[in-house]
Amino acid sequence: MEFETGKPVDSQHPVVAQPEQPSVQSAKRSLLRTWVRDLAISVIISAFFIIFLYQPVKVEGTSMLPGLEDQERIFINKFVYAWEPISRSDIIVFRYPRDPSKSYIKRVIAVGGDHVVIDKGRVYVNGNLLREAYVPAQFLDFRSYPETIVPDNSYFVLGDHRSMSNDSRDFGVVDRTYVSGKAVFIYWPMAKLGLLR
Repeated sequence: MEFETGKPVDSQHPVVAQPEQPSVQSAKRSLLRTWVRDLAISVIISAFFIIFLYQPVKVEGTSMLPGLEDQERIFINKFVYAWEPISRSDIIVFRYPRDPSKSYIKRVIAVGGDHVVIDKGRVYVNGNLLREAYVPAQFLDFRSYPETIVPDNSYFVLGDHRSMSNDSRDFGVVDRTYVSGKAVFIYWPMAKLGLLR
């Protein structure tokens, strides 16, 4: 057997073309491209969650002690109330009705249509005394508040540290349009990492 060159070919040891080995440089470039692509996808997904679903928030103040302390970091779910109603005992972040440039965090005690009255610190909703395990004895307040009917699409909110909280007893109910989202998760400090209750 001969090629066109006229040189004989050893039929027992045919010449096999060797594929070119990629250079180390091109392998590094490929790895870098993959890494950059994966990083970009991660940043886009994270941005989507932060912009549309979750928002990090820093707690300022002591009105939600003992559950939330000053300077703790939490995530709020900004989209959850598109699917479900705001409920009693939810912890919400909202714009302060007297100065919408400020945000507050409080617990929902009553929703639209509920009757609320506070008698020497004891909270009654629709005639029933609330059992509030999240308010320790040392944080109780003995103020009273006259009976109020919460308007539709509004919420009566209180801080868990009743004696140190500026809440619906002071500024009235919070309109639904002021609610930013539901506080759902503590992420700092790491010792308290977990869901809010």
